[in-house]
Amino acid sequence: MRTLRAVRSFPLPVRLLLVNQLGVNTGFYLLIPYLAGHLGQDLGLPAVAVGLVLGVRNLSQQGLFLLGGSAADRLGPRGVIIAGCGLRTAGFALFALGDGISVLLAASVLSGLAGALFNPAVRTYLAQESGERRAEAFALFNVFAAAGALLGPVLGTLLLLADFRLAALTAAGIFALLTVAQAVALPARPAPAPTTRVLGDWREVLADRRFLAFALAMVGLYALETQLYLLLPAAARRATGLDGSVSLLLLTGTAASLALQLRITRLLEPRGDRARWIAGGLAVMGLAFLPPLLLPGPAPLLLAVLLLNLGVMAAQPFVLELIPAFGRERLTGTYFGLFYLISGLAAAAGNAAVGAAMDASDRAPWALCCAIGLGSAAAVTAVRRRRLLPGPAALGPARRRAEAR
Repeated sequence: MRTLRAVRSFPLPVRLLLVNQLGVNTGFYLLIPYLAGHLGQDLGLPAVAVGLVLGVRNLSQQGLFLLGGSAADRLGPRGVIIAGCGLRTAGFALFALGDGISVLLAASVLSGLAGALFNPAVRTYLAQESGERRAEAFALFNVFAAAGALLGPVLGTLLLLADFRLAALTAAGIFALLTVAQAVALPARPAPAPTTRVLGDWREVLADRRFLAFALAMVGLYALETQLYLLLPAAARRATGLDGSVSLLLLTGTAASLALQLRITRLLEPRGDRARWIAGGLAVMGLAFLPPLLLPGPAPLLLAVLLLNLGVMAAQPFVLELIPAFGRERLTGTYFGLFYLISGLAAAAGNAAVGAAMDASDRAPWALCCAIGLGSAAAVTAVRRRRLLPGPAALGPARRRAEAR
């Protein structure tokens, strides 16, 4: 009830974007976790082809975030959100209807490009419409995203009992509905006429040393969050011998996010500056990997998942609140785009490093993840002490009062 009351207190565009994110994650997690199995088992593709299709999808999304952010700034986020949802519809439909490698690669490119477009655009629109309540809006955004991440695999598992193509068409149908809903109901906001070229915008953002220092300090957030899908599932299977243990871990983290995200953000928001809670969240994320390092068995893994999600819940809404405050409002999308480009590269590098550590020894990956989290926390603290973060003047009156305490 508290969450619903909070949602109703926001203007219509914010409420629509929250529902949009629920649908986006539902459709995504309905299909993508099962795609590799379909490609390898149902279609009989060799492992190299499966890796190519999945890699192209990821590269198309991560590599084009900056382009998507610039499109949101220049064309207005509404149109970019609609275009992204439409492209994701086409991409997922191709996964359902095609079995040739060229069609599958086209589907990967379209679905990846879709994410590169609507991810920064949605966050840009949300930041612009939520005003002084950005942190709370992004906390609710995480709640709806977590709900979609929970609902999607459940629907996917049920639909796969019939056929992968049915699951893919259902996911495409969800994105088609989102496309229509955003086109009909999401209010248009005229984008300001650009005064510089796109490359000029990119140079301006890349020259913002304060922002680059913050974005690089934050690499631990996404490098560690992705371990929910690499290190922790592998350890759960090894500890229990059951594939179902992975679902239990993910369900535990999602349930914690649904129950606690809004409460944690509201508790922390009036009590000190943003960097303190971001650094604290990163430290908790790093310490989450200590229990499996020190103790064997499934219980430490469960504790690790809970602590990891608590750290994300503490840090992420304030990270997303701060990003638009670094530069001019008309470059909000570009700032989000560059941030997610850096984060995507950090996640890929983190997975590669953790994967190598997993091959080296049982203890090495846990120690590495702990070091990454604590190192990122220290980096954010250093950025804060050097006064490189946006000051109270970049925030609204309510935020200035909180920052001054």
